Amino acid sequence: MVVIDDDEAIRISCRRILSREGYAVEIFERAAEGLARVREATPPLLLVDLKMPEMDGFAVLEEVRRTDPGVVVVVITGYATIATAVLAMKAGAYDFLPKPFTPDELRLVVERGLERRRLIDTSERLRREKELAQRRFITFVSHQLKSPLVAVKQYLDVLLYTAEDTLPPRARGWIGRSEERLAEALQLIHDWLALARVEQGGFASPGACTVLSAEIPRVLEQQAAAAAAAQVRLVSEVPPDLPAVRGDVLAVVTLLENLLGNAVKYNRPGGSVRLRATRAGEGVEIRVEDTGIGIPADRLPHVFDEFVRVRTPETTGIPGSGLGLTICRAIVQDLQGTIRADSREGAGTTFTVWLPAGAP
Repeated sequence: MVVIDDDEAIRISCRRILSREGYAVEIFERAAEGLARVREATPPLLLVDLKMPEMDGFAVLEEVRRTDPGVVVVVITGYATIATAVLAMKAGAYDFLPKPFTPDELRLVVERGLERRRLIDTSERLRREKELAQRRFITFVSHQLKSPLVAVKQYLDVLLYTAEDTLPPRARGWIGRSEERLAEALQLIHDWLALARVEQGGFASPGACTVLSAEIPRVLEQQAAAAAAAQVRLVSEVPPDLPAVRGDVLAVVTLLENLLGNAVKYNRPGGSVRLRATRAGEGVEIRVEDTGIGIPADRLPHVFDEFVRVRTPETTGIPGSGLGLTICRAIVQDLQGTIRADSREGAGTTFTVWLPAGAP
């Protein structure tokens, strides 16, 4: 650890007391020399006097917080007041040691500071381990799980194509149902991967933005086939002069695809889905309105939870992972926006998203 104090007696006392406890202690009279050593050695704990010539303890605290926030700082002062203690804590000090102090008081404050540093190091280690586990999980899902499922689906496609005329109807039915289940499994994997990326902050890239007037028509075009099959009409109201919104294109497109996809799936034949986008304050408001089956009032507060799906007789047979809206909420939060759902059972649902504007 490092001690910075212009009082020679304090420096020598700290080194003598702490050395007896087995600690390696370096002492410095001048703040600049002590800071240079802190930057070089990154000690777990720094004891620094608040009142020193040339550079006081507050300036030292500011510099340490900027260069190595992990260093635990204990301030020493002969001007011990509550106001001074509060200022030191606000500046980033962990503890406060008034002069004169006893050897026991010094040992106690050092032990607390080092325990604090151990907790910081443990928390950082666990955070890194969690990130590593997430990366390994994504790699496993992407390569070890997704690839075999894709291969199986391809084999079934080939079998149906090459032997459709010779397969009995019952076998064709089984193969068709197998392909449906494989498609559901692949969609679940896709959603898992998207959610994992969002949780790692992968969409809020600094400076990334999306021009909605360019991307919304493409998303509508992608949803056109599913809407036609469901006999649902797609309508959009998007002015060409909308500002760009924060977030990379993949994030915003994923958000829109999930909202529009749900609006189509949970609609009725002859129904409609309307997408509106308008300027709202320092951002853009996007509304996806459908005339579908709606969401029961008791389920509405949980629609953004993981694996939550509305279970009614009308939703039987509608595929889904239960992660689409969870991904939407995670994306919006990552982009520092807001999202809410309003619905009336039997009358339709509206999702309202606000995203902050970004510089194109």
